Amino acid sequence: MSAQAAKPERLRINEIFHSLQGEADCVGFPTVFVRLTGCPLRCQYCDTEYAFHAGDWLDLESILEKVRSFGAAYVCVTGGEPLAQPNCLKLLTQLCDAGYQVSLETSGALDVAAVDARVSRVIDVKTPASNEASRNRIENFRHLARRDQLKFVICSRDDYDWSKAFLLEHHLGERCRILFSPSYNQLSPTLLAEWILADRLPVRFQMQLHKILWGDVPGK
Repeated sequence: MSAQAAKPERLRINEIFHSLQGEADCVGFPTVFVRLTGCPLRCQYCDTEYAFHAGDWLDLESILEKVRSFGAAYVCVTGGEPLAQPNCLKLLTQLCDAGYQVSLETSGALDVAAVDARVSRVIDVKTPASNEASRNRIENFRHLARRDQLKFVICSRDDYDWSKAFLLEHHLGERCRILFSPSYNQLSPTLLAEWILADRLPVRFQMQLHKILWGDVPGK
């Protein structure tokens, strides 16, 4: 076997930490977060810009060992944009094989078709105010299953109206759970809740639990 073939498969990791899941269907559960370095998008509301560049290379077994050390049942692989690193797919499968309940937080700009079917894919749909709406990969919607979730981060009334129309255009409510979340410090949560109720919109309102508890603190 050549030296190159024996080289362990690695990922560039920004941080691995233990916290409460702040979003989506597993909100409130103690969860290990594996944050990968790097992202091809630059959303104006991004709260993890520190993950764009900083990180250390770890082989997959070292990542799994660190995850095991926290003793949690839930693991969330996030970023940055985790799918920008090809070995992310292997990490997701190995986490599932190890018995964890695994979720993937992804921008939706990259292909999700090869993600292990046991993983719950939480896909951001980029609204106009994100400045990255052109990056929405519509082809991803055909791969959605009931365990998956689409998250809209709403920054304004224009964003909300755009999101309503987008849901109808692509029949997204028939595919998976839809999450509407107010952009932190940009839109009143109460206002968003009132819009959803007034329109009787079949979506799930959510706020970022970790920010309610700890504010805008990295690694929480």
